[in-house]
Amino acid sequence: MAVGVSFAAFLAGNAGVELFEAMLLAIGIAIQNIPEGAIISMPLKMEGVSRAKAFLYGVLSGIVEPIAAIITIMMLNIVVPILPYLLSFAAGAMIYVVVEELIPEVHCGKKTALGVIGFTIGFAVMMVLDIALG
Repeated sequence: MAVGVSFAAFLAGNAGVELFEAMLLAIGIAIQNIPEGAIISMPLKMEGVSRAKAFLYGVLSGIVEPIAAIITIMMLNIVVPILPYLLSFAAGAMIYVVVEELIPEVHCGKKTALGVIGFTIGFAVMMVLDIALG
């Protein structure tokens, strides 16, 4: 939804969103989809599902995102007036997942430093996309 909202704002032309900014958000979401697909695929592979089928299921788990983006763009006239609320909802959902699921999970295993390093690198990549390139 966040990607669709950003492109809808760009297409509306009056929300102060440039194409480059919408593309940066899409890239950030795409980067986030890589580990998300791996989280789906790896347990399937460990349970005996073929590598190709596990990969396919991981890819398909992210298919909802472009579909939601297209639906959001098609609802341009409805989306633009409530744009700040939709963006806030999308950001809040992402923060909730990180705080509720990811951060506690990092501290459960033996390699907690690796999780913290991964989190820090991910945060740095997003800051580069948001600040340095935007």
